[in-house]
Amino acid sequence: MTLIKSISGIRGTIGGKAGDGLSPIDVVKFTSAFARFIQNRSGKSRIKMVIGRDGRISGDMINRLVTGTLLGMGVDVIDGGLSTTPTVEMAVTGREADGGIILTASHNPKQWNALKLLNETGEFINDKDGAEVLAIAAKGAVEYAAVDDLGRYEKDDRFIDEHIEKILELPLVDAVAIKNRNFRIAI
Repeated sequence: MTLIKSISGIRGTIGGKAGDGLSPIDVVKFTSAFARFIQNRSGKSRIKMVIGRDGRISGDMINRLVTGTLLGMGVDVIDGGLSTTPTVEMAVTGREADGGIILTASHNPKQWNALKLLNETGEFINDKDGAEVLAIAAKGAVEYAAVDDLGRYEKDDRFIDEHIEKILELPLVDAVAIKNRNFRIAI
């Protein structure tokens, strides 16, 4: 089993012992640390985060763990469901969120998944910020919200449509010319 902690996120293989792979305990630990980091950075007690995921077998499980953990930290969650990395990045700024998490292991095989961490501008956190998240996780320096302060959950299936609309609005994209070419796409 493998667990890799870096500025590009927390990546690992599903299964095995906590700390050896991306176990449920590890997902909660690093999600909690990232939420605390964003709360500290923003100076706000109530923050908002966007999440989205790819279609991996483990995606639904990881999504539920991340969502539940964020809600438990008092974070309001906007869940875009199945999404692409650039779509989630755009949704962070489009929803004026304080951060985001993309659940994807990109090109890695099916046993992998990851928490890719985004700042308030929808960009991956930098090395310094990543080190701070890892330090918070190592210390376990998190406190969960009281029942009256739990986060709120919102499902939003519009992320991809909004991303496509933004692309079509670009001056270099001639949607009419593309449509008139009658392209065929094989998948």
